[in-house]
Amino acid sequence: MGIDHIYVDESHRFKNLTFTTRHDRVAGLGNAEGSQRALNMLFALRTIQDRTGKDLGATFLSGTTISNSLTELYLLFKYLRPNELERQGITTFDAWAAIFAKKSIDYEFSVTNEIVQKERFRYFIKVPELAAFYAEITDYRSAEDIGIDRPVKNEILHNIPPTPDQQEFIQKLVEFAKTGKGEVLGRAPLSESEEKAKMLIATDYARKMSLDMRLIDPVKYGDHVDNKASHVAKMVSDCYKKFDSHKATQFVFSDLGTYKPGEWNPCSEIKRKLVDDYGIPAHEIRFIQEAKTDKARKTMIKDMNEGKIRVLFGSTEMLGTGVNAQKRCVAIHHLDAPWRPSDLEQRDGRGIRKGNDIAKLYADNKVDVLIYAVEKSLDAYKFGLLHNKQLFIRQLKNNSLGSRTIDEGSMDEKGGMNFSEYVAILSGNTELLEKARLEKKIASLESERQAFMRGKSSSRYKLENIMSDVEKNNGFINRISKDMEAFNSRIKFQPDGVTRLNPVQLDGLQGSNPKEVGAKLNEISDKARTYGLHEKIGSLYGFDLMVKSETTAKDGFDVIQNRFFVKGEGDILYNYNHGVMASDPKTAAQNFLNALDTMPKLLEKYQTDNQKLEKDIPTLKEVVESTWRKEPELKILKDDLIKLDREIQLSLKPIEESEGQAENVADNHVSVNNQSQPQEKSVTSTVQDVPMPNTIQGVKEIMGDRLVIASVGGNPPKVEKRDTASKGIKL
Repeated sequence: MGIDHIYVDESHRFKNLTFTTRHDRVAGLGNAEGSQRALNMLFALRTIQDRTGKDLGATFLSGTTISNSLTELYLLFKYLRPNELERQGITTFDAWAAIFAKKSIDYEFSVTNEIVQKERFRYFIKVPELAAFYAEITDYRSAEDIGIDRPVKNEILHNIPPTPDQQEFIQKLVEFAKTGKGEVLGRAPLSESEEKAKMLIATDYARKMSLDMRLIDPVKYGDHVDNKASHVAKMVSDCYKKFDSHKATQFVFSDLGTYKPGEWNPCSEIKRKLVDDYGIPAHEIRFIQEAKTDKARKTMIKDMNEGKIRVLFGSTEMLGTGVNAQKRCVAIHHLDAPWRPSDLEQRDGRGIRKGNDIAKLYADNKVDVLIYAVEKSLDAYKFGLLHNKQLFIRQLKNNSLGSRTIDEGSMDEKGGMNFSEYVAILSGNTELLEKARLEKKIASLESERQAFMRGKSSSRYKLENIMSDVEKNNGFINRISKDMEAFNSRIKFQPDGVTRLNPVQLDGLQGSNPKEVGAKLNEISDKARTYGLHEKIGSLYGFDLMVKSETTAKDGFDVIQNRFFVKGEGDILYNYNHGVMASDPKTAAQNFLNALDTMPKLLEKYQTDNQKLEKDIPTLKEVVESTWRKEPELKILKDDLIKLDREIQLSLKPIEESEGQAENVADNHVSVNNQSQPQEKSVTSTVQDVPMPNTIQGVKEIMGDRLVIASVGGNPPKVEKRDTASKGIKL
């Protein structure tokens, strides 16, 4: 067709290219099957590249060449640098991953409460080299580079304390993550397929919980003055009033709990609060989902730019790419976090783009980007993860990466989140997060030690096999050597001193006439039936001559074939032509002499095999006798974990138990009439500084953050620090 170059705009739409991998159980890889559209693009490019023999013929244009993970880079190289990849010996995804990616191993509880292993491509190594490889084919320009006049992003993280219902549900989520019991969350038990996706289900519930408890159960849970909808409505209203005279507009994004007519959802709930509680006209608040046709969508965008619509709700997909309603935008609200950094860019790009007049003239050329995060939820973690990914993707684009390793985080839309970090974040306990990190490091080292021990065990097994094979081969070498020695001492020659005699003696045949011997052997070949046993039929130079009948299936019938051998003095059977007797009598008569001639080659084979086997013995012995060098490091980490566990146990001591101890002290030893003094009792508390009032009547409580101590008859209590390591308190 004469096409020698292809320009591909929005090239990220073709990134779903097929690839093969043996890591089929590893998370974080995307869809290995790919799409037909991407495959068609690959065929087109290969046609041009094959014609020229060079990595030329295409220009890819995109604002988000990498939308989520560095694994996407491999497919970009596969499209545009096939020859260079081949030159570097990178012919598959696994070869690329072996150089630039590193699997992490996370541990989580299975439904049977056992710890199971989950792998994902989370870490990327040799990042500067990867960035340099990427820079060879990339020309990157940011808005700042080319002087585009657009507003600056003013990012605000709005923290929201969890409601009582959310606090209670967080404990249920932690329990569900440990046990996999669906009943804990008020749902049916997990099905077989759901059991495999337990952490994805847990992550999904955590996301719903942080947005609105009514997404989990609209009947059981109700509105709350401190939920996310209330906070968002207040912030949207404040911004609405601040820029009311300029008819400024705002975008509200959520991919979870989107607007559905006639159904309760968080977006409709926020609109209700804006109308009922803050008096904003209902017609100024719209949902992009209401625009059913392209014409209605364009009208809605036009009304936003004119200030007729002041607040527009939508998902990343529907309100992201292609919505040019930035003219009056002063604020963007993120109710939840999307999965990919590119999605977050698309959301922010609705207001942070050229042509935003109100922000430029009346808002200091800034657009407020408000991120709503419920404390002790996955909100802050997920947004932090997106920011980290955005940062290194941006650094990769402009080739300014400094670190050699990148961590992409433990969360994705297909597998959810790993158990340890999930529980640590939901609990809000930094000690638990440190515990999760320690456990992960220990698990990694233990896995490494297991691999070492497996390698050591495998080496021992190999060494034992090799030693056994060498010994066995030595046995063959000795026996063949003796047979050769015997044969060479017995062999006779004709008067010319060159031609060997062939004195074959067959049972039932007089003499060694070659024709008669050959004919007799052919007769035995046709008629002998030994039923799988070796039978003696004669001798040659003191060696027994044997025949064995073997049955094989051919064309549905059993066929009997006789094979002939010379039996050595060490019981080794030598044969010629696989033991099959030639039909020509003269050639047949030479069969056994030829069989004895195979001894030198057979001897050489066993000697060569031993030489090859013995090469590996020193290396295997070194491995078998070696010790794992990281054992001290693992011991230190385990000691740290035990110490941290002790601190966590102390900090999580049940209040009821402590109160019970305190009550016993009061009940047993407080007597107003007798003025009896209390005996010494020990209780534990997590506090370091104990408040010391002069007189406290009655033991009140022992809490997680303070200790209130009783005294008797107005006497001050005796308090001493007994054990600073465990923070023990002695009464």
